[in-house]
Amino acid sequence: MPNEDTIPAHGGTLVDLLVTGAEAERLAQEAEHHPKVRVSERELSDLEMLAVGALSPLTGFQPEAEYRSILETMHLTNGLPWTIPVTLSLDDDELKRVGRSDSVTLLGPDGDAPLAVLQVSEVYKRDREAESTSVFGTTELEHPGVSALHEAGDWVAGGEVRALRLPEHDDFVQYRLTPRQTRDAFREREWKRVVGFQTRNPVHRAHEYIQKSALEIVDGLLLHPLMGATKSDDVPAEVRMRCYEVLFENYYPKDRAMVSVFPAAMRYAGPKEAIWHAICRKNYGCTHFIVGRDHAGVGNYYGTYDAQKIFENFEPSELAIEPLFFEHSFYCLTCEGMASHKTCPHDDDVRVILSGTKVREMLGKGEKPPQEFSRPEVAEILIDAMRGQN
Repeated sequence: MPNEDTIPAHGGTLVDLLVTGAEAERLAQEAEHHPKVRVSERELSDLEMLAVGALSPLTGFQPEAEYRSILETMHLTNGLPWTIPVTLSLDDDELKRVGRSDSVTLLGPDGDAPLAVLQVSEVYKRDREAESTSVFGTTELEHPGVSALHEAGDWVAGGEVRALRLPEHDDFVQYRLTPRQTRDAFREREWKRVVGFQTRNPVHRAHEYIQKSALEIVDGLLLHPLMGATKSDDVPAEVRMRCYEVLFENYYPKDRAMVSVFPAAMRYAGPKEAIWHAICRKNYGCTHFIVGRDHAGVGNYYGTYDAQKIFENFEPSELAIEPLFFEHSFYCLTCEGMASHKTCPHDDDVRVILSGTKVREMLGKGEKPPQEFSRPEVAEILIDAMRGQN
């Protein structure tokens, strides 16, 4: 069996920031004496992603030169593509507490056990207007990403991170694979070409169709649902996972598809997040990445296919991972199968197309959407979940 990975990590080396053995013992003792900063839920996701190498080549929270370079050029200072800054916020009280310390101990949102130590290289003022405009394309507070940015502290600490441990999770434990573990899983399965699919929603027939269309040209599929912070009206993670499990049990080839959790927090940054998601999936070992309509979008802030068009700003060799672009798909009653506007010549009146609002309305009434839209097993899970909310 070949030993090589499917694709090199972004920048060439898969980062691992977890310290072990005597170094971990020494760092834990030192951590007791440093100023303490409690990270937010979003920053906790970023810290986990940094520690396991999902954000390779980053080795810590980004200093101001990197921050500015990303906002202005969509690249790191070394020329590598990067579209969303990864920062650690400080409010005024935390800024005073940190003072001139060279190191800071990072704690989770809950609990007092140290997670990591940040070697502080600099502290700088966050430029909310520039960051909002560059990352989200808007400064409107109604945008959830902009809103989160305004809730964050005014100051940013940059520097290298050494992680003592990963955040504890008591859900989806068997699915929480690090980039090293997904790469090992691909190697064990002898997959050389792997397509990644990002989702924060249940998988309906349209998603299943484009996943399987992509699977026709590669060796394996990684369904990689985002399980970090999302909007309050998104479908809860445990409900989504039950949907994925029933689909994989009944409709996916077990030797050619797998599920793993993507621990990132959702930014809702549309095009910029599509690039960021692709880079992260490259770090997990994917050679291809599906980009559908309105990837990582919210409201009407982005054009339907802006998340595909942004890839034109990069040379294929810069990203290395190959994007696969798909249009909106649906079941056509005349074609008698799943299709898209590229492959179906018929009018909308014979296409099974339902809005998200309509689907939620049906599920709320205990009605299953047509089986051409959603697998009945998935519909049952969503109906039961909505009953439990009422």
